[in-house]
Amino acid sequence: MKIFEYMERHGYEQLIHFYDKTTGLKGITCIHDTTLGPALGGTRLWLYESEEAAETDALRLARGMTYKNAAAGLNLGGGKTVLIGDATKIKSEAYFRALGRYVQSLNGRYITAEDVNTSTRDMEYVHMETNFVVGLEGKSGNPSPLTALGAFYGVKASLQAKFGHQDFSKLSFAVQGAGQTGYYLIKHLVAAKAKKIYFSEINPAHIERMKREHPEVEFVAPEAYFGLDVDVLSPCALGAVLNDKTIPMIRAKVIAGTANNVLDDEDKHGKMLVERGILYAPDFVINAGGVINVYHELHGYNRAAVEYDIAKIADRLTEIFAIAAKENIPTQEAAKMFARQRMAAIAGIHTNFIPK
Repeated sequence: MKIFEYMERHGYEQLIHFYDKTTGLKGITCIHDTTLGPALGGTRLWLYESEEAAETDALRLARGMTYKNAAAGLNLGGGKTVLIGDATKIKSEAYFRALGRYVQSLNGRYITAEDVNTSTRDMEYVHMETNFVVGLEGKSGNPSPLTALGAFYGVKASLQAKFGHQDFSKLSFAVQGAGQTGYYLIKHLVAAKAKKIYFSEINPAHIERMKREHPEVEFVAPEAYFGLDVDVLSPCALGAVLNDKTIPMIRAKVIAGTANNVLDDEDKHGKMLVERGILYAPDFVINAGGVINVYHELHGYNRAAVEYDIAKIADRLTEIFAIAAKENIPTQEAAKMFARQRMAAIAGIHTNFIPK
């Protein structure tokens, strides 16, 4: 990858590599765009196969956060931090405090939070060295339940758009991943009396928990997931799962879940879904409940206000589906158009200086 060409093509602002000799902390922070405000995005800890793979992940995730924050109506830009290492071996107080110092060095241009393999407890250590962190215990806390709540609203909007109704008792669902967001989404589907719910999961503990708590929810092996004869697929685990191999297998008419970067190739696979008559709820719109939740932490946290704003996800998806239909474009591209329009409008009104 020619990094500066890539950054220029996609409008990136900064890519920062950092290393702490005391703890072995190795990480990359990417700031994509700060038109709307400071870049916000979580810190992901992963044993990447190479430094280039970590860099690519940071770039892709940061750009996704720009669109997510813009489409969610938040005054935030997009950023992301990825840490390279084995989460079972490397985590400690000193490790995350070192991270906090690097976050602090950016002086508020970037705000972090928990993500894959990091937790609210880890963020407490980060908070010892910087105020530019959200998702703390006693404030917004674990974002997963509210991410799932937003996805549930998004599922309802998708059902209305595709089937003309929101009667869950007539429809079947399959959720991929039952650890965090998928676990909570299943609870919403059960409460809504869905006709049938399947789930796929690779963690034995999560499988046993679901079987124990909701025996009516049927487990399916991961390799059978995409071919299930259901109305709705809800990917809530890994990214890039909609690809050349899986899309031809899909029998569902709606895809609406919480996973990030679900389309392996946004242009190619977005078009493939349209050609197959599958309605796709763009990932960075439907899964914005978590970032809406932590955003409120910056302005005085109120749970009722958070849930009110999360409910707006359904309205945004309805508008995006209408744009896609009108412009005859995939819903992912319509969602980007929706986000870019807001960014351009806000940038326009900021051309003159007014002290605040």
